[in-house]
Amino acid sequence: MSGIGDFRHVVKFETHGPDVPDGDGGFMPTWDPLGPPTWYVAIEPVTAHDTERAAPGTVISTATHIVRGRYLPGVSIETRMVWDGRFFAIAGTRNYHERSILMELYAVELVGPQ
Repeated sequence: MSGIGDFRHVVKFETHGPDVPDGDGGFMPTWDPLGPPTWYVAIEPVTAHDTERAAPGTVISTATHIVRGRYLPGVSIETRMVWDGRFFAIAGTRNYHERSILMELYAVELVGPQ
């Protein structure tokens, strides 16, 4: 686990809001901010070793980054993360020691229009 001093990346977390009409007969998702407007975390690119260690017996093949930081209630697979103009889906979460103090997230970078 990273130390508090390693949490130097500033991100925003957003939750899925109501879908709105897109003008062409379909719908577009909206996103609402979650918790404080910014959150400090440590972000690292994922290796196969990281995902095997984080989820024993399985490989989270879609994760592109591991995100570690102080626990933030409400972060789930229904949440997305915004970092430096890039968007990430949350593919998995881990609440260290089930104490709601530190969290680890498995994030997938999204490409294309968001």
